[in-house]
Amino acid sequence: MTIRVLIVDDQELIRIGFRLFLQTREDLEVVGEAADGHEAIARAAELRPDVILMDVRMPRMDGVEATAHITGTNELRSTHRPPAPTDELGSTPRRPRVLILTTYDLDEYVFGALRAGASGFLLKDAPRERLLEAIRVVHQGEALLSPSITRRLIEDYAGRADPVRPAPDLLTALTPREREMLLLVAQGLSNQEIAARLVVTEATVKSHIGSVFAKLHLRDRVQAVVLAYEHGIVVPGHRPDSL
Repeated sequence: MTIRVLIVDDQELIRIGFRLFLQTREDLEVVGEAADGHEAIARAAELRPDVILMDVRMPRMDGVEATAHITGTNELRSTHRPPAPTDELGSTPRRPRVLILTTYDLDEYVFGALRAGASGFLLKDAPRERLLEAIRVVHQGEALLSPSITRRLIEDYAGRADPVRPAPDLLTALTPREREMLLLVAQGLSNQEIAARLVVTEATVKSHIGSVFAKLHLRDRVQAVVLAYEHGIVVPGHRPDSL
């Protein structure tokens, strides 16, 4: 299966560099480029890429705002959700996965990008093989955030987000075990660490987490972490034993 990639960066030389490298891989196809957020939104709708390499700081519209439009995060957070767009066959196409490109590992925009629905982030100076791995990982539906990165980002940025009042009914659809899983995911634990903590198999952990994602309409672990912090389920700097 070929992964269709859209490159978004306001610097032409960076776009050219990414394109030349990615085109050498048989499983990757660069379907287009964009120089800012507005153009990224238009190109994403036109080309329907699988993965978007999204720069953060760009003129006219930055990568955070563009990511929110492309991933549909604004729609998902709306009280009245509009019908999902369908293609000519009447099916709902999968939205692109957005991989944020940043110059610094604690860029001030990173947490905003994760809130906007990005599937992860990568440093622009990361090794080439790391870039390939990142594209393939997010295309498979996983989040490109190791537990250590998750903890560090959330601790540093959650407190800066606009305060959101906890939703008392948010967790009512979850079983006690699912609530526990959400808490541990929000703390940045991997599936293996959660399995060890609860003395269950990794398959059991994956099953419970999948159920949490389905019930809360979450796409991946990044959205789960952000939701937990935004709604006061987890407070930066504190790790309660239970919900």
